[in-house]
Amino acid sequence: MESSFAPSADPLEEDIAIPGKAAGCNYDEGYRQGYYEGGEAKVERQLPPFTLLPDLTIDDVIALGIQQVTASLVPVMSPTAVCAAVIRALEQRQPLSVIRLGDGEVLTLAHDMIISVEEAKLLGPFLPYAGVTLPDTAARRSLAESIRQANIVGIPVSRHPSFQGLLFPALNQHGISHRMLRMTFSTVNYALHEQGLLYRMLSGRQLLLIGNKAAGLADVLGSRGLEVTGIITPVKGVHDVQRIIEQAASIEFDLALVAAGVAAVMICTAIAQELGKVSFDIGHLADLLVSGGTFLLPGVEVNG
Repeated sequence: MESSFAPSADPLEEDIAIPGKAAGCNYDEGYRQGYYEGGEAKVERQLPPFTLLPDLTIDDVIALGIQQVTASLVPVMSPTAVCAAVIRALEQRQPLSVIRLGDGEVLTLAHDMIISVEEAKLLGPFLPYAGVTLPDTAARRSLAESIRQANIVGIPVSRHPSFQGLLFPALNQHGISHRMLRMTFSTVNYALHEQGLLYRMLSGRQLLLIGNKAAGLADVLGSRGLEVTGIITPVKGVHDVQRIIEQAASIEFDLALVAAGVAAVMICTAIAQELGKVSFDIGHLADLLVSGGTFLLPGVEVNG
């Protein structure tokens, strides 16, 4: 990885005192230097010899560059489109799985392939809470297969090295092209809620709630007049999936809402593939609803 304090390749600049190079520089100067190296310095290195670009900032250059690569932009589904797809599947009684890939899923998918187990553990100390103890080759393989089978895949918004910067190389390593995926953003659960689409999606459906917060979520949804026909709790990590599916098979439901860490991806896909039902990875939104950190918003009409 390129260092934030890499020396200039231009020998004419070697003796210039750059803020932040001195030993013991404070955080602000280090940040300024890193910000420079990550942006304006990259522009400098691309300029033809003996030229300047004084009238454009790095943001201007990026904006102009984006206009040149529009043909390479990959569209993702909006929250409205995701909601419409879920409602259509429910009305037509067709299987559908909506999964979301966050940092836990990305690290599980990439460990011991794109990054070492040690680095994955360092970046993801929360992974045991999310149901994965690394190394876990079986979980990595199962996760990749679930992504292949999922109908809608939530992708991280951020291009940070730990998110999109790690996810897409990991997908490629597993032989999964992003062009074969029907993608939305991984924050679609929050977006559906904030736009009043979640209530519309749940209204009039028999709901199965899966995860450690299922009982509390059942109380919240029931208080809003929604019908919960079953709960499955707890979920004991990624190797508990088959038990969950067997239990779900004995419950009458239309739509399963799953909040179960990394296991949610496998559970959602299996519900669609094996039970022929609709599943949605609601994630930490369940925690917020149960804790009172947010409240279920009234529904709006959805076309499509």
